[in-house]
Amino acid sequence: MSLSKKNFVLRINEGTFNALAKWAEDEFRSVNGQIEMILDKALKEAGRKESNTSNIEVKTKLSKHEK
Repeated sequence: MSLSKKNFVLRINEGTFNALAKWAEDEFRSVNGQIEMILDKALKEAGRKESNTSNIEVKTKLSKHEK
C-alpha cells in the first residue's frame, strides 16, 4: 500500500458537511479522516479494494458514565 496521498477539491453542500463534521467529531477524527474511512469501507464492501483488517483503528466516544 502506498503511503503517498493525492490532493483534490471536494465540493459538498453545507448540511452534508455539517453532518459529516459531527460524525467525525463523535469518532475523534478529522473530516478528512472521516471521508477516507467512509470511502475505504465502501470500496472494500463493493469488492473494489482488498480488505486489510490489521490497519483498522476503531475510535469511540465514551459516555459521561464510562469516563
